[in-house]
Amino acid sequence: MDEKFKKVMLFIVIVFVLSWLLVLLFFVLGGRWVEDRNIAPIVGTIFMFMPAISAVLVQKAIYKEPLKEPLGISFKLNFWWLAAWLLPPVIALAAIGISLLIPGISYSPEMTGFFERFKGIIPAEQIEQMKAQLSALPVHIFWITLFGGLLAGITINAVACFGEELGWRGFLLREFSHMGFGKSSAIIGLIWGIWHIPIILQGHNYPQHPLEGTFMILIFCLLFSPLFTYIRLKSRSVVAAAIMHGSLNGTAGLAIMVVKGGNDLITGVTGLAGFIVLLITNLFILLFDASTRNGSINDITDIITKKDEIK
Repeated sequence: MDEKFKKVMLFIVIVFVLSWLLVLLFFVLGGRWVEDRNIAPIVGTIFMFMPAISAVLVQKAIYKEPLKEPLGISFKLNFWWLAAWLLPPVIALAAIGISLLIPGISYSPEMTGFFERFKGIIPAEQIEQMKAQLSALPVHIFWITLFGGLLAGITINAVACFGEELGWRGFLLREFSHMGFGKSSAIIGLIWGIWHIPIILQGHNYPQHPLEGTFMILIFCLLFSPLFTYIRLKSRSVVAAAIMHGSLNGTAGLAIMVVKGGNDLITGVTGLAGFIVLLITNLFILLFDASTRNGSINDITDIITKKDEIK
Protein backbone atom coordinates (compact mmCIF):
# COMPACT_ATOMS: atom_id res chain seq x y z
CA MET A 1 0.00 0.00 0.00
CA ASP A 2 1.32 3.46 -0.95
CA GLU A 3 2.52 5.29 2.18
CA LYS A 4 0.74 8.54 1.26
CA PHE A 5 -2.54 6.65 0.69
CA LYS A 6 -2.07 4.82 3.99
CA LYS A 7 -1.50 8.13 5.80
CA VAL A 8 -4.62 9.72 4.31
CA MET A 9 -6.80 6.68 5.07
CA LEU A 10 -5.54 6.66 8.65
CA PHE A 11 -6.56 10.31 9.02
CA ILE A 12 -10.01 9.66 7.49
CA VAL A 13 -10.68 6.68 9.75
CA ILE A 14 -9.64 8.57 12.88
CA VAL A 15 -11.61 11.73 12.09
CA PHE A 16 -14.77 9.84 11.14
CA VAL A 17 -14.67 7.52 14.14
CA LEU A 18 -14.06 10.35 16.62
CA SER A 19 -16.60 12.71 15.04
CA TRP A 20 -19.43 10.27 14.41
CA LEU A 21 -19.09 8.61 17.82
CA LEU A 22 -19.39 12.05 19.44
CA VAL A 23 -22.63 12.83 17.59
CA LEU A 24 -24.00 9.32 18.23
CA LEU A 25 -23.30 9.67 21.95
CA PHE A 26 -25.03 13.06 22.00
CA PHE A 27 -28.11 11.56 20.28
CA VAL A 28 -28.25 8.42 22.44
CA LEU A 29 -28.13 10.56 25.59
CA GLY A 30 -31.21 12.42 24.40
CA GLY A 31 -29.64 15.42 22.68
CA ARG A 32 -31.35 17.06 19.71
CA TRP A 33 -29.20 19.15 17.37
CA VAL A 34 -31.72 21.81 16.36
CA GLU A 35 -33.89 22.03 19.48
CA ASP A 36 -31.09 21.98 22.06
CA ARG A 37 -29.67 25.50 22.24
CA ASN A 38 -27.42 24.83 25.25
CA ILE A 39 -25.48 21.57 24.87
CA ALA A 40 -25.66 21.20 21.06
CA PRO A 41 -23.41 24.24 20.36
CA ILE A 42 -20.77 22.84 22.72
CA VAL A 43 -20.92 19.42 21.07
CA GLY A 44 -20.81 21.15 17.67
CA THR A 45 -17.63 23.00 18.58
CA ILE A 46 -15.95 19.78 19.75
CA PHE A 47 -17.14 18.14 16.52
CA MET A 48 -15.44 20.89 14.51
CA PHE A 49 -12.10 20.29 16.26
CA MET A 50 -12.00 16.59 15.39
CA PRO A 51 -10.31 17.13 11.97
CA ALA A 52 -7.53 19.16 13.63
CA ILE A 53 -7.09 16.61 16.40
CA SER A 54 -6.93 13.82 13.82
CA ALA A 55 -4.42 15.74 11.68
CA VAL A 56 -2.14 16.35 14.65
CA LEU A 57 -2.38 12.70 15.72
CA VAL A 58 -1.42 11.46 12.26
CA GLN A 59 1.11 14.14 11.33
CA LYS A 60 2.90 14.56 14.64
CA ALA A 61 2.16 11.62 16.93
CA ILE A 62 2.20 8.80 14.37
CA TYR A 63 4.37 10.03 11.48
CA LYS A 64 6.60 12.33 13.58
CA GLU A 65 6.47 15.09 10.95
CA PRO A 66 6.36 18.88 11.56
CA LEU A 67 3.04 20.71 11.71
CA LYS A 68 3.43 24.42 11.06
CA GLU A 69 4.79 24.79 7.53
CA PRO A 70 3.52 21.52 6.00
CA LEU A 71 -0.05 22.24 7.13
CA GLY A 72 0.06 25.92 6.17
CA ILE A 73 -0.07 27.52 9.60
CA SER A 74 0.98 31.10 8.86
CA PHE A 75 -0.11 34.50 10.14
CA LYS A 76 1.52 36.57 7.39
CA LEU A 77 -1.27 38.87 6.19
CA ASN A 78 -2.06 39.72 2.57
CA PHE A 79 -5.03 40.82 0.46
CA TRP A 80 -6.51 37.32 0.37
CA TRP A 81 -7.20 37.35 4.09
CA LEU A 82 -9.59 40.26 3.48
CA ALA A 83 -11.14 38.40 0.55
CA ALA A 84 -11.59 35.34 2.76
CA TRP A 85 -13.39 37.42 5.36
CA LEU A 86 -15.74 39.29 3.00
CA LEU A 87 -16.55 36.69 0.34
CA PRO A 88 -19.07 34.65 2.42
CA PRO A 89 -21.49 37.56 3.10
CA VAL A 90 -21.25 38.54 -0.58
CA ILE A 91 -22.26 34.98 -1.48
CA ALA A 92 -25.12 35.13 1.04
CA LEU A 93 -26.40 38.42 -0.41
CA ALA A 94 -26.14 37.03 -3.94
CA ALA A 95 -28.11 33.96 -2.82
CA ILE A 96 -30.91 36.29 -1.70
CA GLY A 97 -30.97 37.83 -5.17
CA ILE A 98 -31.08 34.40 -6.87
CA SER A 99 -33.84 33.27 -4.48
CA LEU A 100 -36.02 36.24 -5.43
CA LEU A 101 -35.80 35.19 -9.08
CA ILE A 102 -37.39 31.81 -8.29
CA PRO A 103 -41.20 31.65 -8.69
CA GLY A 104 -43.05 31.57 -5.38
CA ILE A 105 -40.31 33.28 -3.40
CA SER A 106 -40.65 36.90 -2.28
CA TYR A 107 -38.96 39.48 -0.08
CA SER A 108 -40.11 39.35 3.56
CA PRO A 109 -38.46 41.78 6.01
CA GLU A 110 -40.80 40.37 8.67
CA MET A 111 -38.79 37.11 8.45
CA THR A 112 -41.93 35.06 7.81
CA GLY A 113 -40.08 32.45 5.79
CA PHE A 114 -37.32 32.15 8.34
CA PHE A 115 -39.70 31.19 11.14
CA GLU A 116 -41.71 28.88 8.89
CA ARG A 117 -38.61 26.71 8.51
CA PHE A 118 -38.73 25.76 12.17
CA LYS A 119 -42.46 25.12 12.63
CA GLY A 120 -42.91 21.70 14.18
CA ILE A 121 -39.22 21.56 15.01
CA ILE A 122 -38.91 24.34 17.59
CA PRO A 123 -41.87 24.76 20.02
CA ALA A 124 -44.36 27.43 18.94
CA GLU A 125 -43.99 29.36 22.20
CA GLN A 126 -40.22 29.50 21.69
CA ILE A 127 -40.72 30.88 18.16
CA GLU A 128 -43.10 33.54 19.48
CA GLN A 129 -40.56 34.44 22.14
CA MET A 130 -37.89 34.84 19.45
CA LYS A 131 -40.22 37.08 17.41
CA ALA A 132 -40.85 39.30 20.42
CA GLN A 133 -37.14 39.60 21.14
CA LEU A 134 -36.36 40.50 17.54
CA SER A 135 -39.11 43.11 17.32
CA ALA A 136 -37.66 44.84 20.38
CA LEU A 137 -34.26 45.34 18.74
CA PRO A 138 -33.36 48.93 17.71
CA VAL A 139 -32.25 47.81 14.22
CA HIS A 140 -33.23 44.89 12.02
CA ILE A 141 -31.62 41.58 12.99
CA PHE A 142 -30.30 41.31 9.41
CA TRP A 143 -27.77 44.09 10.03
CA ILE A 144 -26.88 42.80 13.49
CA THR A 145 -26.25 39.37 11.97
CA LEU A 146 -24.14 40.85 9.18
CA PHE A 147 -21.82 42.84 11.42
CA GLY A 148 -21.89 40.31 14.25
CA GLY A 149 -21.17 37.48 11.83
CA LEU A 150 -18.21 39.33 10.34
CA LEU A 151 -16.84 40.05 13.81
CA ALA A 152 -17.30 36.42 14.84
CA GLY A 153 -15.71 35.35 11.56
CA ILE A 154 -12.32 36.76 12.55
CA THR A 155 -12.55 35.85 16.23
CA ILE A 156 -14.45 33.00 17.93
CA ASN A 157 -15.76 31.41 14.71
CA ALA A 158 -12.29 31.44 13.16
CA VAL A 159 -10.88 29.58 16.17
CA ALA A 160 -13.57 26.90 15.95
CA CYS A 161 -13.29 26.65 12.17
CA PHE A 162 -9.52 26.30 12.42
CA GLY A 163 -10.39 22.94 13.95
CA GLU A 164 -11.88 21.91 10.63
CA GLU A 165 -9.55 23.68 8.24
CA LEU A 166 -6.35 22.27 9.72
CA GLY A 167 -7.70 18.88 8.70
CA TRP A 168 -9.34 19.68 5.35
CA ARG A 169 -7.29 22.49 3.80
CA GLY A 170 -4.20 21.85 5.92
CA PHE A 171 -3.51 18.13 6.14
CA LEU A 172 -5.61 16.75 3.25
CA LEU A 173 -4.74 19.48 0.76
CA ARG A 174 -1.04 18.85 1.35
CA GLU A 175 -1.46 15.10 0.90
CA PHE A 176 -3.50 15.61 -2.29
CA SER A 177 -1.21 18.35 -3.69
CA HIS A 178 -0.03 16.12 -6.55
CA MET A 179 -3.59 15.83 -7.88
CA GLY A 180 -4.00 19.47 -8.88
CA PHE A 181 -6.54 22.11 -7.95
CA GLY A 182 -9.78 20.62 -9.28
CA LYS A 183 -9.36 16.98 -8.30
CA SER A 184 -7.99 17.70 -4.83
CA SER A 185 -10.79 20.20 -4.16
CA ALA A 186 -13.42 17.67 -5.29
CA ILE A 187 -12.09 14.81 -3.15
CA ILE A 188 -11.72 17.01 -0.07
CA GLY A 189 -15.19 18.44 -0.68
CA LEU A 190 -16.67 14.94 -0.85
CA ILE A 191 -14.95 13.86 2.38
CA TRP A 192 -15.99 17.11 4.05
CA GLY A 193 -19.60 16.60 2.97
CA ILE A 194 -19.82 12.97 4.12
CA TRP A 195 -18.33 13.98 7.47
CA HIS A 196 -21.38 16.28 8.02
CA ILE A 197 -23.99 13.54 7.48
CA PRO A 198 -24.70 12.63 11.15
CA ILE A 199 -25.58 16.22 12.08
CA ILE A 200 -27.49 16.79 8.82
CA LEU A 201 -29.70 13.80 9.71
CA GLN A 202 -30.47 15.60 12.97
CA GLY A 203 -31.65 18.71 11.13
CA HIS A 204 -28.52 20.81 10.81
CA ASN A 205 -28.80 23.18 7.79
CA TYR A 206 -31.85 21.29 6.49
CA PRO A 207 -34.36 21.11 9.37
CA GLN A 208 -37.29 20.58 6.97
CA HIS A 209 -35.58 17.88 4.88
CA PRO A 210 -32.86 16.12 6.92
CA LEU A 211 -32.81 13.02 4.70
CA GLU A 212 -32.62 14.95 1.42
CA GLY A 213 -30.15 17.23 3.17
CA THR A 214 -27.54 14.46 3.22
CA PHE A 215 -27.43 14.67 -0.58
CA MET A 216 -27.58 18.48 -0.62
CA ILE A 217 -24.65 18.87 1.78
CA LEU A 218 -22.48 16.82 -0.58
CA ILE A 219 -23.26 19.23 -3.43
CA PHE A 220 -22.68 22.23 -1.18
CA CYS A 221 -19.28 21.00 0.01
CA LEU A 222 -18.23 20.02 -3.52
CA LEU A 223 -19.11 23.53 -4.74
CA PHE A 224 -17.59 25.43 -1.83
CA SER A 225 -14.43 23.34 -1.56
CA PRO A 226 -12.67 24.98 -4.57
CA LEU A 227 -13.20 28.42 -3.01
CA PHE A 228 -11.59 27.29 0.22
CA THR A 229 -8.72 25.72 -1.73
CA TYR A 230 -8.27 28.92 -3.72
CA ILE A 231 -8.15 31.12 -0.60
CA ARG A 232 -5.82 28.67 1.13
CA LEU A 233 -3.39 28.76 -1.80
CA LYS A 234 -3.59 32.48 -2.55
CA SER A 235 -3.20 33.48 1.11
CA ARG A 236 -0.63 30.72 1.66
CA SER A 237 -2.26 30.11 5.04
CA VAL A 238 -4.80 27.67 6.43
CA VAL A 239 -5.65 30.39 8.98
CA ALA A 240 -7.17 32.51 6.19
CA ALA A 241 -9.29 29.50 5.21
CA ALA A 242 -10.44 29.28 8.85
CA ILE A 243 -11.45 32.96 8.74
CA MET A 244 -13.42 32.33 5.55
CA HIS A 245 -15.12 29.35 7.18
CA GLY A 246 -15.85 31.41 10.30
CA SER A 247 -17.31 34.23 8.23
CA LEU A 248 -19.42 31.70 6.31
CA ASN A 249 -20.84 30.24 9.52
CA GLY A 250 -21.51 33.72 10.87
CA THR A 251 -23.25 35.21 7.82
CA ALA A 252 -24.83 32.32 5.88
CA GLY A 253 -28.08 32.86 7.77
CA LEU A 254 -28.52 36.22 6.01
CA ALA A 255 -29.61 34.37 2.86
CA ILE A 256 -32.78 33.00 4.49
CA MET A 257 -33.71 35.87 6.81
CA VAL A 258 -35.64 38.10 4.44
CA VAL A 259 -37.13 35.70 1.91
CA LYS A 260 -40.50 33.93 2.04
CA GLY A 261 -41.48 30.81 0.14
CA GLY A 262 -39.54 27.79 -1.01
CA ASN A 263 -37.83 25.67 1.60
CA ASP A 264 -34.39 24.75 2.90
CA LEU A 265 -33.61 22.85 -0.31
CA ILE A 266 -34.30 25.91 -2.47
CA THR A 267 -33.27 29.08 -0.63
CA GLY A 268 -30.17 29.94 1.37
CA VAL A 269 -26.47 29.40 0.79
CA THR A 270 -26.92 25.66 1.32
CA GLY A 271 -29.93 25.48 -1.03
CA LEU A 272 -30.35 25.69 -4.80
CA ALA A 273 -29.95 29.49 -4.80
CA GLY A 274 -26.60 29.22 -3.05
CA PHE A 275 -25.48 26.44 -5.38
CA ILE A 276 -26.07 28.68 -8.39
CA VAL A 277 -23.98 31.45 -6.81
CA LEU A 278 -21.17 29.04 -5.93
CA LEU A 279 -21.18 27.51 -9.41
CA ILE A 280 -20.86 30.95 -11.02
CA THR A 281 -18.06 31.90 -8.61
CA ASN A 282 -16.15 28.68 -9.36
CA LEU A 283 -16.51 29.18 -13.10
CA PHE A 284 -15.21 32.74 -12.74
CA ILE A 285 -12.10 31.51 -10.91
CA LEU A 286 -11.44 28.73 -13.42
CA LEU A 287 -11.87 31.05 -16.40
CA PHE A 288 -9.77 33.93 -15.12
CA ASP A 289 -6.99 32.15 -13.21
CA ALA A 290 -5.14 29.68 -15.42
CA SER A 291 -3.09 28.39 -12.48
CA THR A 292 -6.18 26.52 -11.22
CA ARG A 293 -6.43 24.55 -14.46
CA ASN A 294 -2.84 23.39 -14.78
CA GLY A 295 -0.31 21.50 -12.67
CA SER A 296 -0.23 20.34 -9.09
CA ILE A 297 -0.95 22.33 -5.95
CA ASN A 298 2.80 22.68 -5.47
CA ASP A 299 3.11 24.16 -8.98
CA ILE A 300 0.37 26.69 -8.19
CA THR A 301 2.14 27.65 -4.96
CA ASP A 302 5.38 28.15 -6.90
CA ILE A 303 3.61 30.43 -9.39
CA ILE A 304 2.16 32.55 -6.57
CA THR A 305 5.55 32.78 -4.86
CA LYS A 306 7.29 33.89 -8.06
CA LYS A 307 4.64 36.57 -8.67
CA ASP A 308 5.23 37.93 -5.18
CA GLU A 309 8.98 37.99 -5.75
CA ILE A 310 8.49 39.98 -8.98
CA LYS A 311 6.34 42.53 -7.14
